[in-house]
Amino acid sequence: MPRRSKGARLQLKAARRNKGGKISHQATWIIRDNGRDVSTGCAANEIAAAEQKLRDYIDSKHTPKRRIRHIDDIAIADVLSIYLDAQLDKLRGRFNVDSESEDTIPDIRKFKKRIERLNEWGGAKMLGEVNGEACRSYAKKRGKRGGARRDLEDLRAAIGHHAAEGYHREIVKVSLPEKGQPRDKWLTRSDAAKLVWTCWRYREMQKGSRRPMEDVKVPTSKRPLRHLARFILLGIYSGTRAGAIAAASPIPAIGRSYVDLERGRYYRLKQGSAKTNKRQPTVPIPFRLLAHLRRWHRIDPEAKHFVEYNGRPITSVKTAFKSAVRLAGLGPGISPHTLRHTAATWLMQRGADPWQAAGYLGMSLEVLLNTYGHHHPDYLSDAVEKIAKRDPAGERKGVVSGAVSGAVIPIRRNGV
Repeated sequence: MPRRSKGARLQLKAARRNKGGKISHQATWIIRDNGRDVSTGCAANEIAAAEQKLRDYIDSKHTPKRRIRHIDDIAIADVLSIYLDAQLDKLRGRFNVDSESEDTIPDIRKFKKRIERLNEWGGAKMLGEVNGEACRSYAKKRGKRGGARRDLEDLRAAIGHHAAEGYHREIVKVSLPEKGQPRDKWLTRSDAAKLVWTCWRYREMQKGSRRPMEDVKVPTSKRPLRHLARFILLGIYSGTRAGAIAAASPIPAIGRSYVDLERGRYYRLKQGSAKTNKRQPTVPIPFRLLAHLRRWHRIDPEAKHFVEYNGRPITSVKTAFKSAVRLAGLGPGISPHTLRHTAATWLMQRGADPWQAAGYLGMSLEVLLNTYGHHHPDYLSDAVEKIAKRDPAGERKGVVSGAVSGAVIPIRRNGV
């Protein structure tokens, strides 16, 4: 059960030091309020000023009105605040954290940051001011088209939630920037093998001496990337999203994706979670991957997850994955989601039935064919065969197949 909020309070944020040990940021007082940090700008010795800032913050703290009103009377800050509270409750339940530790979850941190950006941009505006021009203005200010689209998707969801709760009845449309081109970055078998072996063999490097003048680093017995080797194998052979890989467990429990080692089934949707647009169907486990999973369970039968770091389940592998890609020399543009692209590409290259491949990966047939269909050996094969095929009837009439795209081109005495 989540802990009750302690309310707005002062907290001393410790000073930060750079790599050389020198203080880069002095200690300051901040206001901690339900997982949000508000700067006071007061140094550690300015206690009275910090307390006044806290009083001002509590006096000005906004409480959204929860009753039906016209959109010209509803502040966007109200809409965002109501949506933020509702979503944070869901996210805390999904990740089994309380308000004090929610910022340790990357998904929650990013969500709160998106709402914060929207509030800074339009919190003082009225809901009736949301239109195409305002959305394009935000996208221009944000700079990144993909980031602006993701932020505005949250604004659209917040407005939809506000309407669903019965707080307004008018229709408000959010104009989104166009989607970018789908990513098609994938790993070859040699690239995947190189990445796995890099993670398995890498040793942590540390200084051999504490003397400041000696900067020579030597390998230790620590293997900080070995858990990532398991993550990569699960990602490539199952095409599963990163969250379900991190939650994969041989022991069924709320909040885990259960792997039935006896029957060879992967229940990717976390137990206790509702189905979302991110499809996570139950799938059979390939024999090669199943052999790995059974061996890992035999090695450590007490482990609650297949991918753990220092005995604890992982929440994100982005930092470790970035290091592994750099050490393997695979170049830019490769992320944990690339493993899913790789699984889809390999299935198409091996001539898998698109319908079954889409079901296995948990994506729509349309997305599979539009993004990965060109890798299939039968891609447009019938069209290619027929467009280059000779037409006997046409040849009898004095025409032959042309060289450009198989077009039928008449032959003239003085050239084409």
